[in-house]
Amino acid sequence: MDDITIKITDRHGTKHDVVAPTDMAMNLMEVVRSYELAPEGTIGVCGGMAMCASCQCYVISNTEIPEMSDDEEAMLSEAFDVKANSRLGCQIRITSQLNGLEVELAPEC
Repeated sequence: MDDITIKITDRHGTKHDVVAPTDMAMNLMEVVRSYELAPEGTIGVCGGMAMCASCQCYVISNTEIPEMSDDEEAMLSEAFDVKANSRLGCQIRITSQLNGLEVELAPEC
């Protein structure tokens, strides 16, 4: 399977079903940017280095995602609007196991 479907709720509450390729080494933040689900300059500000939390999202589904790295955990400990289900989109690699993932973008900082 080369493509998966992800449900993304943008910062205005609009739900989007998007198709994401699994063969391009993309992460969730890059998928959000490619579909223009957040204004330019408001997501992925650090370029996906887990240094800004502009791509923070809330994982809604029970989809199993990789464990959080120490860098991601440290960044989220300093971010705003953090919840128990918060993750950085730049740290979630698009793989076939994520098919059906449902996330909501955190408010803009």
